[in-house]
Amino acid sequence: MTSTAPVALTTRNARLEDLVDLLRRQQAHKVDVVVHSDQIRAAGTRLQLVGTPPLLSDNGVTTTAGLYLPTQVCDQGLAGKLGIPQAYLRRLRSEKPDLYDANVNGWMETANRPFLMRGLHTGGGEGIARAFLSDSYRIIDDLDVLMAALDGVRLAGVRVQIDGCDLTERRMYVRVVCEQVRALAPDLLRDYRSPFTGAAGADNPVVFAGFLLSNSETGCGAFTIIPRLVVQVCRNGMTITADAPRHVHLGARMEEGIVRWSDETAKKNLELITAQTRDAVTTFLDVDYVRAKLHELSGLARTQIADPSRTIELVTKKLSFGEEQQEQILAHFIKGADLTAGGVMHAITSVAQTVPNADLAHEMESQALRAMQLAARL
Repeated sequence: MTSTAPVALTTRNARLEDLVDLLRRQQAHKVDVVVHSDQIRAAGTRLQLVGTPPLLSDNGVTTTAGLYLPTQVCDQGLAGKLGIPQAYLRRLRSEKPDLYDANVNGWMETANRPFLMRGLHTGGGEGIARAFLSDSYRIIDDLDVLMAALDGVRLAGVRVQIDGCDLTERRMYVRVVCEQVRALAPDLLRDYRSPFTGAAGADNPVVFAGFLLSNSETGCGAFTIIPRLVVQVCRNGMTITADAPRHVHLGARMEEGIVRWSDETAKKNLELITAQTRDAVTTFLDVDYVRAKLHELSGLARTQIADPSRTIELVTKKLSFGEEQQEQILAHFIKGADLTAGGVMHAITSVAQTVPNADLAHEMESQALRAMQLAARL
């Protein structure tokens, strides 16, 4: 589906300037329409909008009526709003496209309500349907979020580096690190070796402060700022989700038609994001915060693992990681040579760096501390 769009939908480990360029190109092609269910049809597993108004922009007039190819995220939203099991709808798309159309059209006829469809126009006869959402969903675009968040970093007066950016059909992720705010973690790293270089953690037990900025334009989660610790010897990142503030994308019900937020509404949303980011930077990029978190980790991290293969099997199943991830984690655990619960955490965060799927990579990082806790208690 990505290849039919005028611009890429995703990127992995991009530079900040490349992410900004991609988001700007996407912005120029966006179509956000609040449309009543009686104006939506499924045709050839596409969503067809009928009688929707044209979009006026700096690029001219764009027709919003027509066919849109749903992404997987859009299909999930469609299934959820119409009460169709997601796995069933996904199977119909691939195996019985006529039944896909019949199910969507049948339940759309009984819905009798408006929805928000977020799409991209291609300039041709078919667009991309990125998300199918409630008409009370408040749009906070990735580009606006990113600019507001970076302004919050600037206002905090702290020097940071961008450690990489990801964009998926679900979320934007921007990893920020502050190498000036650091602490030593000899207990956490004394037996660990980087699976990438073989460098010993005992020789370089430095951990940097950082955080992760994340947002979804497609209903896959709120704007979040998550503290993140970065191990210098291997660049493994550990996100601490329990300390993350959130900004939920809910708002007043919207009128049908093209979505246009007032300047005042947009300004208030972005001012809140800037303020949240400034406060998060002050809290998370602080050496006392880093030391406190490392102290919390150290006790459980030194728990010895008697049966690594069995432990990793149980932990990965508990966290719903796939068989492939289980094998990769075990391989990194062996290379890391740290036969402790902390070694399990390091193995998960190092594997996360190698995973092509950015959503999976960030899920693995977010579960790494939980994995260490589980491993220590087995």
